[in-house]
Amino acid sequence: MSSSGGDEIETPPSPSDVDAVRAYVTTGPLFPQLEMRDRDVTETRVAEWIALVAELCDVLGFDAHSMDDAQASRTYRYYLPVYLWTEARILAHVDAYQTPQRSRDPPPPLVVGLSAPQGCGKTTVVSTLVKLLERRGTRAASLSIDDVYLTGAEQDALAAANPTNALLRFRGNAGSHDVGLGVETLRALRDVNGVRGDGGEARGAVRVPRYDKTMRGGRGDRAPVDAWPEVQAPLDVGWMLGFTPIGPDACDAIDPDLVAVDASLSNGGYDALSALVDAWVVVKVADAEWVRAWRLQAERQTRAEGRPTLSDDEVSDFVDRFMPAYVAYLPGLYARGPDGGGEGGGGGGGGSGKKPTLVVEVDERRNVR
Repeated sequence: MSSSGGDEIETPPSPSDVDAVRAYVTTGPLFPQLEMRDRDVTETRVAEWIALVAELCDVLGFDAHSMDDAQASRTYRYYLPVYLWTEARILAHVDAYQTPQRSRDPPPPLVVGLSAPQGCGKTTVVSTLVKLLERRGTRAASLSIDDVYLTGAEQDALAAANPTNALLRFRGNAGSHDVGLGVETLRALRDVNGVRGDGGEARGAVRVPRYDKTMRGGRGDRAPVDAWPEVQAPLDVGWMLGFTPIGPDACDAIDPDLVAVDASLSNGGYDALSALVDAWVVVKVADAEWVRAWRLQAERQTRAEGRPTLSDDEVSDFVDRFMPAYVAYLPGLYARGPDGGGEGGGGGGGGSGKKPTLVVEVDERRNVR
């Protein structure tokens, strides 16, 4: 089955109409990456999709029977396919691990990396999928690259050490993360099922860092350790990045300040984070400038909730510091994938050791296209 633009069905389906749901989902832009054959899309399979959508709507606060066009597209053609793709990766991971010699041992967690520009809805995607996975018996945890930013004091020291570099003044670019903390946390999560209790049960637990962007007047700081959630085994899924360095000459042509950022990306251990990822979801945008409006929208929402945040001018200035990196790194990410070894995309990942990668292209309204 394929989704050609002229054949797409745009009317939201009724959950009680199996044929309408089948047509709506299978003509969506992500469906081909699920690599399902026509004979796999049985009435029973579609009924499972309808049940999943009902749970997604419950998590998102939508009414499954009266969704508008945007809600239906986001649910049936975005979140549902991403969930199905992730579930397939988990099942394949578990199946590959289960040998006669290891049949009693729980498999190590599968780490799924999500690479997406700021403001495009990745937090909602991750939190929704984690809740849905847990509802269906799969323990899941999320770790964002944002959660391992330097502490506020460390970021101030970084800015003071690079007084002329605007890209390192505030959090965000490569160089402003405690990469060692991220690697340590991901490794601990990957090993968590191997910690055994007296009865042989998995008893591992890992504290997952959190960063509070509302602290320090909206500039952010790492949350206290006692506020970090504790994740216990068994754990099946973790989330996290994908930029690869382009070299000093290419960086200098974009923005001289980017040279130091690229050096951190190259030598700061970020590749060790990527190496711990088993499969990737890449959210692709046609214009990185959309980030500006998305970030402004998010900050205004935070402000409306009465929490500390940045002013509109501060948001614009903050986003300006990310734009050189988007110009430098998004083309390579989209052309070669997060592994840097071939074109991004493909449900199964292809050959040459390329990791499974799902590419999700969204429009300015953050709807899948």
